[in-house]
Amino acid sequence: MTTSPLRLRLDGAALADNWRALDAMSRPAACGAAVKANGYGLGATAVATRLAGAGCRDFFVANWAEAVELAPLGLTVSVLHGVRAEDMAIALTGIARPVLNAPEQVVRWRAAGGGACDVMVDTGMNRLGLSVEEALSGMLDGLDIDLLMSHLACADEDVAMNAAQLTAFGGLRGRTSARRLSLANSAGIGLGPDYAFDLTRPGLALYGGVPRAAMADAIRQVVTPMAQVLQRRRVPAGATIGYNATYVAPDDIDVAILNIGYADGYFRGFSGCGAASVAGAILPVLGRVSMDLVAIDISTAPELREADWVSMCFDLPGAAACSGMSQYELVTGLGDRFDRCWA
Repeated sequence: MTTSPLRLRLDGAALADNWRALDAMSRPAACGAAVKANGYGLGATAVATRLAGAGCRDFFVANWAEAVELAPLGLTVSVLHGVRAEDMAIALTGIARPVLNAPEQVVRWRAAGGGACDVMVDTGMNRLGLSVEEALSGMLDGLDIDLLMSHLACADEDVAMNAAQLTAFGGLRGRTSARRLSLANSAGIGLGPDYAFDLTRPGLALYGGVPRAAMADAIRQVVTPMAQVLQRRRVPAGATIGYNATYVAPDDIDVAILNIGYADGYFRGFSGCGAASVAGAILPVLGRVSMDLVAIDISTAPELREADWVSMCFDLPGAAACSGMSQYELVTGLGDRFDRCWA
């Protein structure tokens, strides 16, 4: 059996604990989970199974292909991008609820005799959703609506738009047939109980991301990329490492070449600022990150040899600050060449 020289060490207990923490912050509202983009890159089936075991009952994916993948689990799933004409056959099987986002989708679902659905209302993001006026126009009359939803544009910032969206969405309470209302994402949970309504929909924070600094103590790291050493080498003083010779060795140094690079989601932004670790020693990245290779300084880990493993320093807030990438990009960008190993 061929194994990869890359692993994602995935902490299932941390994932479940993060959901429990967000659930506690959401109360008395229920807490769901966004598992779109293949469970934010970690594996949607594995993620959803563990979250269901922790008590989560509402799951959100982007499209119907993602809903089909989760169907064998028998979970309550909502498809955030609604229902295209091409999706109707699978949508009418009832494996998930569409989140109707536009008048055309409302007409399509109604004409097909579709059953339970959710509805997205735009309160200022101008992305997906009916306008408030459309939602109150009678367009939704007679639909079996579970969730009426909206999405916060700036929940990770303290800006006036948050309160404006809260007011706009709160004005819809009791004015449609929807049984439940949902507004807050991960950062929205951190804005306080007024934003929770009946159900919150965290994503990033489940996977170890920290959308608001005040939430940091409650969120545990879930994913750690690990890479195998391909070669140990001695680099003499004055020699350079990597593309464009951006690193010049100030002294004779020992270097390990790792089997990881930007094709795996370890981006060029980590060049010169990223690091790996082993047995508590921090091993800085030297020079440019290549497509498949990274050089690290192993002066503080002289025992490292070919085939040994190191962990990449990848707590999401710190990695984002180092690389210039968002926490979302970092976790969803981890590639298919990793073996995903759940603990």
